Amino acid sequence: MEVSDAFQPLSSFQSVPIILASGSPRRQQLFRELGLDFQVFVKPNIDESFPSQLKGAEIPRYLAAEKAKHYTDELLQGNFLITADTIVWHQGSVVEKPANREEAIAMLSRLSGTVHEVFTGVCCRYKQQTKSFEAQTEVSFKALSLNEIVYYVDRYQPFDKAGGYGIQEWIGYVAVEWIKGSYFNVMGLPIHALYELMSNWDFSNS
Repeated sequence: MEVSDAFQPLSSFQSVPIILASGSPRRQQLFRELGLDFQVFVKPNIDESFPSQLKGAEIPRYLAAEKAKHYTDELLQGNFLITADTIVWHQGSVVEKPANREEAIAMLSRLSGTVHEVFTGVCCRYKQQTKSFEAQTEVSFKALSLNEIVYYVDRYQPFDKAGGYGIQEWIGYVAVEWIKGSYFNVMGLPIHALYELMSNWDFSNS
């Protein structure tokens, strides 16, 4: 079977400036693999609080949309904007990013031996168009010893990660028994779903 040399994934984006509004190295790494030129631009001091009545996937979808509202000037300049937010949801509440070593140890002790959910909300905007979605992944952790938890926290210092861990790091190798859903969603960006959304973007309606 021959493959056309003319095929270019997301070819309609080749001439569209893209802003990935995320400081996450994991999101940047994943988006870079799509082969598109993009700029990372994160505005400071964006409020990441959310209404208390929101639950589960509603939270990151709300936060991704709220982040996008701060980029009005960039949208007027013709940029394609991508914002995202990821949370860990465990037994009916959010497990935030840990502020310090003690919080990270406490979070992982809480997740140890249980199943939690990772939700990512993504918002894409271009001119007057806005499209958003969320992804869900279930993650099962084995029962971790305190020594294992402390070893991971001290070596990897996961203070910028929802739930206090990165699945692509040591703890993902030894603690994750199974996942149901997208692995890349747990890393912070459901890249398969984002690719699908961008593949079907209709610039003629802009």
